[in-house]
Amino acid sequence: MDHHQYFSARDGKVETCLIGTGSFGRSYLAQARRVPRMSARVAIDVEAQMAARALTDAGIEARRVQICSTAAQARSAWAAGDCIAANDLAVVLELPIEVVVEATGHPEAAVRHASLAIETGRHVVMVSKEADVVVGPGLAARAADKGLIVTPVDGDQPSLLIGLVSWAEVLGFDIIAAGKSSEYDFVFDATSGRLESNGVVVEAPQLRELWTLGSRDASELVAARAEAASALPQRVVADRCELAIVANATGLGVDRPDLHAPIARSVEIADILALKRNGGLLSGPRKLDVFNSLRAPDEASFAGGVFVLLACHDRTSWDLLAGKGHIVSRDGSTAMAYLPRHLLGLEAATSVLDAALNRRSTGARTPRPHLDLIARATRTLPAGTILAMGGHYHTIAGVDGDLQPGAPLGAEAPVPFYLAANRKLVRSVAAGAPIVLADLAIDSDSLLLAERKRQDERFFGKTP
Repeated sequence: MDHHQYFSARDGKVETCLIGTGSFGRSYLAQARRVPRMSARVAIDVEAQMAARALTDAGIEARRVQICSTAAQARSAWAAGDCIAANDLAVVLELPIEVVVEATGHPEAAVRHASLAIETGRHVVMVSKEADVVVGPGLAARAADKGLIVTPVDGDQPSLLIGLVSWAEVLGFDIIAAGKSSEYDFVFDATSGRLESNGVVVEAPQLRELWTLGSRDASELVAARAEAASALPQRVVADRCELAIVANATGLGVDRPDLHAPIARSVEIADILALKRNGGLLSGPRKLDVFNSLRAPDEASFAGGVFVLLACHDRTSWDLLAGKGHIVSRDGSTAMAYLPRHLLGLEAATSVLDAALNRRSTGARTPRPHLDLIARATRTLPAGTILAMGGHYHTIAGVDGDLQPGAPLGAEAPVPFYLAANRKLVRSVAAGAPIVLADLAIDSDSLLLAERKRQDERFFGKTP
């Protein structure tokens, strides 16, 4: 594909507003200055000074960045050709912004911002997966009603994986599995016997004997590696969140609520995540999963990339491709196609341009709530507990997330993980039990709850 032809030229640049200047937002601003058909003059954060700092860190002269607290100030700064930093989207809604890039990671705030954007005729690039996984299909449908786009973002795994899955389907491949690597590699030094991931180092000398798959049984090897690396976290809610978004775009399912999440070298994925009848872990085709990428210090990283596993119907072709270095399973039944990267905000512009220039999402045309990421207690949680969300992965202490078929909310139905975030429990929840809506104190003005009810009514009809 020639991207210059795909993104047609027009007069003027696509004007954008970034909300949330964390790591993704900062990388977006840094690259936006170099994208010929796009502009990022407006940044919003809870403190306007943080937004201003992100703009100057991206290379904009401080004298050309104005902190604005009113719409009048924002209009004046825009007319002067300056960049604008503010603490509220409402301050800049009179400016000629076409696309709002929502990157706060805060589910309630993200829904407010998306709603304001849709109501005022803007497209939305939804970086905040925490909102997307709860109400993404509903927001996309609301936007479509107005001729607008709500899209996941290229640069993060969901949009990139949706692209790879749709590529395989257009070409007529039968998909066995699709997924991503976890964000941080598992790097094993055979000399020292140490295993490192995300700056944490543990002793795992057993991995020397577990390094290659060879003729071993895949499930036994996966179990042995998991035990050898038991001191490191091997499953995170964020991975399930991202794959739920992919499921809602593609209709692919999962094999188990917490995923298989094997520790595996990338050259083994075509064997390990193959069908059981072919020696792999999966009970059926078209399943989503994640793997913890195991590699040596001097080996290339999978870099949080995405993959699809394809059924090899034409053995002659795949034998040829295996000879060229493509990853094919031991029995020749399954092959992996992959994209070993995700560049965060550095490649978000393709989603922005597709929405503004082509009126297209880089996700699905019409996502549906196929899967929910629901909250489940991992220990007994007494009434009065605040389910505070925090940390890099936006986790909740004492709570895990399971993938389940999408269903409408109800008083005694499991509640979405990120709808439970930052709420108070009004009754205790036993270890292992799902958290249900009636367990939570949710303010009547919760936009996330209201949007989820609107989504449920649209896709499931009248709900309890």
